[in-house]
Amino acid sequence: MTSYGKELIIDLHNCDSSTFTRKSIRKYFKLLCEQINMEPEKLCWWDDFGLEPEFQQTEAHTKGTTAVQFILTSNITIHTLDLLKNVYINIFSCKEFDADIALKFSEDWFKGTIVNSQIIERI
Repeated sequence: MTSYGKELIIDLHNCDSSTFTRKSIRKYFKLLCEQINMEPEKLCWWDDFGLEPEFQQTEAHTKGTTAVQFILTSNITIHTLDLLKNVYINIFSCKEFDADIALKFSEDWFKGTIVNSQIIERI
């Protein structure tokens, strides 16, 4: 069967939650794309930025930031859980990339521990 890309799934725990800001995540995407030779396109956010307190998320499994960095060959998605200090990352591309570089870079950036990672070949 022909491979049409791969997806790297990363679960990081016990991260430094100070890296969960829009500024830090934006820089993470920029540098990750350089590390794995991807061309970044549009960046989209979903978080509590600018919301009145009564509309903000407060539960541990929902409070955080979701961002999608579209790349020329697909996307990179991140979900932070601020109260739990966890980060969930998906890197999907039909262009080959070095998963080991992405894993190491992500672990170093968020200063956490990888508790799960998987590579799925898309066929």
